[in-house]
Amino acid sequence: MLNTIKKVLGGFGTLDGATYPFKALMVFIRNPRLIKYIAIPILLNIVVAIALYSGLLYFGWQIVDQVQGDLILWLNQLINDLPQWLGFLTYTVSGLIVVVRFLLIVILFIATGFVLTQFGVLLGAPWYGQLSEQLEKLRTGKVELIELNIVSDLTRAILYELKKLVLIASIGIPLLAINFFPGVGTLVSSIGSLALTTTIVCMDFLDSCLERRRLKFRQKLGIVLKSLPASASLGLVCLGLISIPLVNLVTIPLCVASGTLFICDRVRLPLQR
Repeated sequence: MLNTIKKVLGGFGTLDGATYPFKALMVFIRNPRLIKYIAIPILLNIVVAIALYSGLLYFGWQIVDQVQGDLILWLNQLINDLPQWLGFLTYTVSGLIVVVRFLLIVILFIATGFVLTQFGVLLGAPWYGQLSEQLEKLRTGKVELIELNIVSDLTRAILYELKKLVLIASIGIPLLAINFFPGVGTLVSSIGSLALTTTIVCMDFLDSCLERRRLKFRQKLGIVLKSLPASASLGLVCLGLISIPLVNLVTIPLCVASGTLFICDRVRLPLQR
């Protein structure tokens, strides 16, 4: 099966990164001892998911219903003002409402999965770090690691999260402003938001391997950008996997493993001295 997927996707540089979750799955199947490194992270994901899906998803669903209700009222008023012979547009409007609701639900699931990933990767970092080390040793025969004390480790982790927030704000706020321009502005904002989310997701799943080298934030971001388009396809597939409720409890560790394999296979890393 993996060979078939590689033939379909691997032949195109743009899509090569998309094969890594499947490669990671095969590694777990062939090396079941690695499962012990993801057992606790999965339990943590379950706890976080209960909180998120009972809170964020609940309120998000209410927002979807509110937006749909407002859209229905606006469209109904618009149709009432049209000539009678354009009454067939009622069916078109009904279809449009269904499409809009579907898109809003997809966005809601993506947003919830993204937040779950941020908490899941952060809380499971110690175990994911061990998993990444084992995968790198299995893939390359060695593990490169720069030791730091616990204070330095915590400081780097906090700074990494803060710099991610700065990156999200510095790009996300202008994209939000562009969204107020109908048509082209909405399209640019949507594509830009997807690209930003994919980049952050890709960085998170590569970080277990990159952090051992103590690379700077800019170097990590640079690796993602220099690995395009393969890193984009990896990020998109991982974003899709973490957006599926319940399934993402397992796919988050799978994506972490995918990131390590991606680095081992495709990226020549410098050591940060």
